[in-house]
Amino acid sequence: MRTPLAWSNLTYERRKLITALAGVSFAVLLMFMFRGFENALYDSQVQLLKMLNGEIVVVNRLKYSMFVPEQFARRRLYQAQAFDGVEAAYGLYMTTANWKNPETKAVRPLRVLAFNPAEPVLPLPGILANRAALQLPWTAVIDDKSRSEVGPTLAGVETELAEQQITIVGTYSLGTDFASGNGNLVMSDQNFLRYFANLGPEEDSRTLSTVDIGLLRLSPGANVAQLAKTLQDRLPDDVLVLTKDEFVNFELTFWRENTSIGFVFTLLTTMGFVVGIILVYQILYTDVSDHWAEYATLKAMGYSNRYLLWVVVQQALILGVMGFVPGYFIALVLYHMTANATGLLMVMTLTRGINVLLATVVMCLISGAIAVRKVQAADPAEVFGT
Repeated sequence: MRTPLAWSNLTYERRKLITALAGVSFAVLLMFMFRGFENALYDSQVQLLKMLNGEIVVVNRLKYSMFVPEQFARRRLYQAQAFDGVEAAYGLYMTTANWKNPETKAVRPLRVLAFNPAEPVLPLPGILANRAALQLPWTAVIDDKSRSEVGPTLAGVETELAEQQITIVGTYSLGTDFASGNGNLVMSDQNFLRYFANLGPEEDSRTLSTVDIGLLRLSPGANVAQLAKTLQDRLPDDVLVLTKDEFVNFELTFWRENTSIGFVFTLLTTMGFVVGIILVYQILYTDVSDHWAEYATLKAMGYSNRYLLWVVVQQALILGVMGFVPGYFIALVLYHMTANATGLLMVMTLTRGINVLLATVVMCLISGAIAVRKVQAADPAEVFGT
């Protein structure tokens, strides 16, 4: 049997192998975390939209992002409901209000979502289970993934919202994003009026005649894309009509093109990749230097540079694959901890895992290709003399 030279070189000194694997794992972890944060920020921005009950979304034409406070007339939903294929039309009201932490009395802004509890606008289990309680005045349900600064997120909590009393009657799970900041409250449309219909002279009061987001639920078998186009052509031009998928892409495009999120995290991921190349190169170069005489002996015995190159490349691949495994599992733990601490939608996906594995392999191959020059320069005459 052929001697597994690459494996023997790596495992000859176990302490060095463990140190090498720790370096590769660190680079893998950096790439996972930076890429994870980027996707968590993007995914969190559209998780609310994806959970809304409707195949078509109607918004004010001036609304360049889901969370921009631009409303449109509710009668547009009544007009849309008259079209064949539209089974139901729902209105969603949104605003931001100050919430008082019931324990510390600190004030934090929360996003408020409101709709008719009889309509399945946001069909999450915690909301559906508390529809009757939401019809009571001065009540709401709170997102149990809200930031810790909000205070306890439990049924029965009594505190203040917009300087008025509020009672929490239940919880649901959603998560935070840039717009919600600290968390989300859900209340009935009637309670929305109680809190926001009579604001001060410097604030815009709200009514139910204008809607932030309209949702159209279609009949089974309806052509979503065709109906959205028909509605866009025939409704007044003060509204924008998109399929839910189109609006999700619309929202993601805004955050990708109008913020520096993508550039920053791509740069950080690239830096992690470069750090990995340097770490693996140092590991392989040190190994080659330690076995320089042995490589020169192999050349004197007739082994070609191609064979020695393959040995170093094998070492690089072994380091890459073995270092990826602990980096992956540590990233899983940190993803879970980050999601719990921030409320962001930070999950490991198969695609992300494969992409980082491929990046790790390429990273190690580049390092091996650089380090192998030391092997190719080995001269048997320098070892044995002439």
